[in-house]
Amino acid sequence: MTDTTQTFHGGCPHDCPDTCAMTYTVKDGRFVKVEGREDHPITRGGLCVKTKDFNEHHYDQSRVLYPLKRSGPKGSRSFVRISWDEALAEIKQRWDGIIAKHGAEAIYPVSYLGNEGLVQGLTVGDAFFNRLGATVCEKTYCASGSSTAWLLTVGPTNAVDPESFPYAKYIVIWGCNTLSTNLHHWPLVLEARRKGAKVVVIDSYRSRTAKQADWHLAPKPGTDGALAMALIQTIVSEGLIDQDYVEKYTLGFEELKEHAAECTPEWAEAITGVPAADIRQLAREYATTESAVIRIGVALERTAGGAQAIRAITVIPALTGAWKQVAGGIYQAPLWEFPVKWGDICRPDWIKPGTRVLNLLMLGKSLTGETKLDPPIQSIFVYNTNPAIQSMDTDKIARGLAREDLFTVVADHFVTDTAAYADIVLPATMAAEHDDLMFSWGHFYLTINQKAIEAPGEAVSNAEIFRRLARTMGFTEPEFQKSDLQLVESCIDWSAPEVKGIDMNVLRTHGFARLNLGPPESRTPHKEGNFRTPSGKCEILLKDAKNFVAPPFRQLYEGMQGGEPIPRLPGYVPPYESAASTPELARQYPLSFISPKSHGFLNSQYANNAKKLRAQGEQFLLINPSDAQSRAIGHGDSIRIFNRSGAFQGVAHVSDDVNPGIVIGTVGYWRNDGKVPGTSNSVSASRFGGMGHCPTFSDNLVEVEKSDL
Repeated sequence: MTDTTQTFHGGCPHDCPDTCAMTYTVKDGRFVKVEGREDHPITRGGLCVKTKDFNEHHYDQSRVLYPLKRSGPKGSRSFVRISWDEALAEIKQRWDGIIAKHGAEAIYPVSYLGNEGLVQGLTVGDAFFNRLGATVCEKTYCASGSSTAWLLTVGPTNAVDPESFPYAKYIVIWGCNTLSTNLHHWPLVLEARRKGAKVVVIDSYRSRTAKQADWHLAPKPGTDGALAMALIQTIVSEGLIDQDYVEKYTLGFEELKEHAAECTPEWAEAITGVPAADIRQLAREYATTESAVIRIGVALERTAGGAQAIRAITVIPALTGAWKQVAGGIYQAPLWEFPVKWGDICRPDWIKPGTRVLNLLMLGKSLTGETKLDPPIQSIFVYNTNPAIQSMDTDKIARGLAREDLFTVVADHFVTDTAAYADIVLPATMAAEHDDLMFSWGHFYLTINQKAIEAPGEAVSNAEIFRRLARTMGFTEPEFQKSDLQLVESCIDWSAPEVKGIDMNVLRTHGFARLNLGPPESRTPHKEGNFRTPSGKCEILLKDAKNFVAPPFRQLYEGMQGGEPIPRLPGYVPPYESAASTPELARQYPLSFISPKSHGFLNSQYANNAKKLRAQGEQFLLINPSDAQSRAIGHGDSIRIFNRSGAFQGVAHVSDDVNPGIVIGTVGYWRNDGKVPGTSNSVSASRFGGMGHCPTFSDNLVEVEKSDL
């Protein structure tokens, strides 16, 4: 018998900083095994619990394999199979009618990073919808506040290489649960620890990572800015700064010194709950240890003052001169060096002047008419996201999706909680069924993903979906003629110095390649400043920086209204909701709620998989024993979590892992119609954080009560 076993290069498509290099093994046309690449410096042969059986995921019996048309009430998951021709004809007919009556801006694309590929991912539909003239989707589920603060302070720099971590002597992991959300970075941290490095975790609860740390500090939610400012005050007042580095490579130190003078550790203790002695110890240890590095997580941005906190944290290594040493500085999201041809992919030049921009975090307000849009949203096309779970104010989104006059199309692998309300569902491919190229927001490697098997049923790639839509709508531009492989080959500027010596043949042969950014054992990109800011320095002081919202929406958004100056200096901004900020609200809803990512799910992906769900366990809520006792709640009791925005159901996990006054409910679980039909984001109010229109998922007060459901 002829052996038909083949192997293909794979790149994990999920929204995760690890972007694992994989090998797909195919036998007789069937995807039979997935393995992590042992020779990859980040993956090192391992895969996370989400993807270690990635091949089985492709054959999930509940996959959408054919176009579907709604045959029952919205939300009922009642569909009948139709042909692609019928689906496309229905879409064209409905869109033509909407455009004739309301204009193309009544059509709204909703997408994010359910696929992280350069071809099939975040921007795969942008060119099509820009050509159509649809409302532009502003996509800020994650990292927009963090990235804005970062770019304003140090510019588009990849800064510390994660592979440099074994050379670190002091590691602070701030607002990141590495073991659940950046697993392959942890061995690099452990390598440094074996050489003597101290590992400090700053997080509002004892996460998996915090439990493995040498030292855990737990500030109250939304108070990280106060902690950062107190560290700055201590470093400055105790003369722990690197005067030469500050004078040469920072802008605004004297103003910061004056601004931080009253931000003492005692001041911060009253706000954060972290003892003043611990704040001083952390400042002294960090400032006096060479090769001190801070890993900041996206979770930091998810409060009113999160982005300002990140600005303050980003300043700290410039004050101490940590940038001068290998592994010294900040590890944020090293994606800035990838020479991606975003303009060619997205075609922003096709956006008609004056086209409105709508942020996807405001989807609930937009669909329910609360924002009084003109024209109102009459159709949405959802791909690479599941907003009924992943956005804010999800109960309101569910009500909006139930509108009979809203024509909804969803492209996905499964009938998700969003697709349940669709009029048309289109079947999309999984990673081993299409070609793609992966960049990373966690390391410096390009990774190719090769089509290894034919797609089941009539599933097609995201790129092919938009090629078919373009033909249906009569668009003839060359961009809509390119195959997936042609798009892969053309999405990188191969003349850029970062990819010198790398081309498609290299990637087809090796599967992945490191950008030309210098070896990790000697990388010190900011030893002599060279920050990618207008001044070339770490810009502590800003001039004339402003938040911006497109004119039609300035009066519509709670939180930042648009046009306000960003504070000239970093500092502490209190949460929108807390006992200190909103005492009357806190009397009604006395608990701060945090919704970190789940260990077993990737956002809402895999939460419909029975095996993954068993391993993760049902929706739970971590609650401190004192808070549980005062509410007569016992471990394992069914409880209801609620506030002004909505409610959801969970099981009480009574634990000292969370401090009094705080409750934790991980995100990702699908809505449960048999209980309280909500998710953790049902209690997240739709408003922005301080910069970049970032979300405020962890800036909400709630109450919990025992439930008989």
